Amino acid sequence: MTKTAKKIILKTRRQVFGEMLGNNASLFQGQGFEFAELREYIYGDDVRKIDWKTTAKLGKPFVKIYKEERELNVVVATMMNGSVYFGTVRQKSELIAEIVSILGFSAVKNSDLFSHLIYADKFYEKSKPSKKLFAVNRAVEALTEFETIGKEADFKGFTDTLFSRVKKRSLLFIVSDFIGDIDLNLLSKKHDVFAVIVRDKFEENPKELGYLQVIDMESSARYEGSIDNSTLKEYTKALHRNDEKLYRDFKKNGIRFAKIYTDEEPYLKLIKQMR
Repeated sequence: MTKTAKKIILKTRRQVFGEMLGNNASLFQGQGFEFAELREYIYGDDVRKIDWKTTAKLGKPFVKIYKEERELNVVVATMMNGSVYFGTVRQKSELIAEIVSILGFSAVKNSDLFSHLIYADKFYEKSKPSKKLFAVNRAVEALTEFETIGKEADFKGFTDTLFSRVKKRSLLFIVSDFIGDIDLNLLSKKHDVFAVIVRDKFEENPKELGYLQVIDMESSARYEGSIDNSTLKEYTKALHRNDEKLYRDFKKNGIRFAKIYTDEEPYLKLIKQMR
């Protein structure tokens, strides 16, 4: 196991489980229970379960009773193309591995099934659903060892693969920088989809770099020239159009999402967005 993988696993396991097992609230709190009925409040009931609307109508306190649903099937799908080999604080690929670790440990803590899928220019691997900590360790290890350079994102193949391979209705996390055209319409009808956008702030607000040589990490094509203000304006316009379409599609298909930058703490951001 790489040093990076060990560091990520130790950090995220401590965040999810806390100093004592079960000390922290689950990332998936409320997902595993289904509303069953209302009944009158009995001394000792959790006051957080009081239905205040019904209480106000009837003039006496009522609480919501829930029944436990079947376990969640948590699938985390990562797009590991060449563009994630970038970062001013740390690489986006490393941030993706940390996000997968957080989601995986959260699923295991919640006694839910966790599986992980890697895609880039083609399908690479999908783990079997598991409730074991080892499954999370293996996912992080696979991501930190994955070679992203020279792989172009095939979003159509990505969504088709998810649709055909993830058969059981799942809580499906899609982790990517989402730079490119991706259609999540069919997946959102079959699964509860949550998108995690991984970016570096320099990508969205680049500075003039002058004359230099750069390499496209997807195609490995080389570029030599001046990165001036007009070039940057065209680039930022194109990225803005990409993101506008992305957010419209999220709203249209009822997809929740979080955007996490390479200089941010993913655990805190995910807790905030998923609650």
